[in-house]
Amino acid sequence: MQSFKEMVKKFIHLNGLIQPGDHVAAAVSGGSDSMALLHFLYEHRVEFAIRISVIHVDHMLRGSESYEDLLFVESYCRERNIPFKGGQMDTRAEMTRTGAGIQEAARSVRYSFFEHAMSELRADKLASAHHADDQIETVFMQLTRGSFTYTGIPAVRPLGAGKVIRPFLAVTKEDISNYCKSHNILYREDPSNEKQDYTRNRFRHTVLPFIKHENKKAHVHVQRFAAERKEDEDFLQSLAREEIKNFTTWGEAEVTLQIDPFKAMPLPLQRRAIQLILNYLYHGKTAFSFLHIQHILQLLQSSAPSGKLSLPSGLIVRKNGDFCLLSFATDDVEKKRDPFFLFPGDSVYWPAGGRFTIRTQQDCPPEAECFQLNPDHVKWPICIRTRQDGDKIQLKGMSGSKKLARLMIDEKVPLAHRDHMPVVTDADGTVLWVPELRKSLHENTGHLLLIYEKE
Repeated sequence: MQSFKEMVKKFIHLNGLIQPGDHVAAAVSGGSDSMALLHFLYEHRVEFAIRISVIHVDHMLRGSESYEDLLFVESYCRERNIPFKGGQMDTRAEMTRTGAGIQEAARSVRYSFFEHAMSELRADKLASAHHADDQIETVFMQLTRGSFTYTGIPAVRPLGAGKVIRPFLAVTKEDISNYCKSHNILYREDPSNEKQDYTRNRFRHTVLPFIKHENKKAHVHVQRFAAERKEDEDFLQSLAREEIKNFTTWGEAEVTLQIDPFKAMPLPLQRRAIQLILNYLYHGKTAFSFLHIQHILQLLQSSAPSGKLSLPSGLIVRKNGDFCLLSFATDDVEKKRDPFFLFPGDSVYWPAGGRFTIRTQQDCPPEAECFQLNPDHVKWPICIRTRQDGDKIQLKGMSGSKKLARLMIDEKVPLAHRDHMPVVTDADGTVLWVPELRKSLHENTGHLLLIYEKE
């Protein structure tokens, strides 16, 4: 059976994490994992032929207690003459500024400080103490929330001009605890790690014990799964990146692609191409999910000649004929003309006033209009657009169809309002409903409601 040191060294060697001459900055919180990492790097700095330093971030969430963590790590480094860079980052202010949750905001300020400190220290790499149990939690969290990838925590990834490395991914929390005991390593406990408020903690205290009880070597299998998925993902992304060179145009805040050559690619490459484009536009921040990628693919595969999707942070996806534009730029005129595509759970604002939402609900909300949908009998996505020449509607209680233009005249809709009224269709362009006017006979009994709330 390999010792802790042998397992870590082997993992470092196999993944090329550390090279002679590297300046490695350890991200040290003061907890058992990061103090074990710092001890390991310090003890092997001559063998690895590296320089080491330490970066610590106080997220200012636990008052004087978290500041004492900073002083503890700083004292440890001073006693050993290890260069130390510590800082206090106002996580709550970041939450207020961005609207992010506490974990997301903490990660944002933490890595921002890491990058800044690495530059000041002139460090090549940042070593973090993520371990094999963290890997299990991450993979299952990604699967549960429907992420666009299930590659878990990478052993190495870029950070600014340097890299983040994770030498402990081959060892478990139990291995690290035993290492701390055998070397009399002092550390500080963070009580927030026990709180069930955070998703990771719930996985840690409920899912992880079950998995490890089923198989004590589960962490080995999950690490192999994550590593192989990462290799597969890198290969497929490289193919997608090469394929899309010939039919995409990349701007500072927008990307245009030709739809026909895009659709000619195999589906796995289509998904990765969309992922590459979104990563580019969001500057590597994960502001989207697998569901957003699916919605874009459905828009591009639709027979409708035009359409529009609204993504997080104001990103707009516009399909127009043979091209698709993904851009943060807005145009008030286009807002009135471009269709919106909706799927169950989506919500969009109609530029002329009002909001459309599709959700599971028994009753129509007060002061709203609703159209009942059976998800099995609808050709998705639902499209919200303005009227078009030749539009016809099959009205409830009537045989045949009626031109929408004639219906508006008969219902005495003011001429100035006709080009701004929302028209609801399915993916094939069949008119289902004109809110504030009439419904078609295509309304079905089902558990979904398309809700229109006029402002």
